[in-house]
Amino acid sequence: MKMNFILGKKLGMTQVFDEKGGVLPVTLVEAGPCVVTDVKSKERDGYDAVQLGFLKINEKKIEKSKKNKPYRYLREIRGNFDVSPGENVSVETFSEGDKVKVEGVSKGKGFAGVMKRWNFSGAGSKTHGTKHNERKPGSIGSMFPQRVFKGKKMAGRMGTDSVTMKNLQIVSIDPEKNIMAIKGALPGKNKGLLKIEKYDES
Repeated sequence: MKMNFILGKKLGMTQVFDEKGGVLPVTLVEAGPCVVTDVKSKERDGYDAVQLGFLKINEKKIEKSKKNKPYRYLREIRGNFDVSPGENVSVETFSEGDKVKVEGVSKGKGFAGVMKRWNFSGAGSKTHGTKHNERKPGSIGSMFPQRVFKGKKMAGRMGTDSVTMKNLQIVSIDPEKNIMAIKGALPGKNKGLLKIEKYDES
């Protein structure tokens, strides 16, 4: 099976025009070049996978134990692919019009209340004696079972979650600059890592 996976760095959003003159919002991604750092097999490792390295760093700045893989990011994808260690994976692995699945880490929002985090409307009315209660969550349970259930929607850390977006379309590819334009918004901040994989709806 041919390689269908690449790592990229989010550059930011812009817009392009299609053949009919319509405006398309796109996210620019610096996709690769990546290097195959390891190929795992069922016989040796118990599963088939390929490990890619992205953004090479100065070997003087890394530990001796990592000298053989001097990359800022190392990620695996399960599957039996026709590649070998040392091969390059470039943006030319994909084509314009391909459907892809993109995974990234969403922006961190810090500690957030229930209205921002879960879209609560606030407790109680806005008038008639209500005081200091506009943005509170309200009751979080009854007397039984005298504890808060796991997963209860409450205030807390918001963002920095793994987000996967499917069925996105590649609008254009620039092989010389290793840049890919994907229709729509992608998760994460600019310069954040993205995992891009060809998407098969079946």
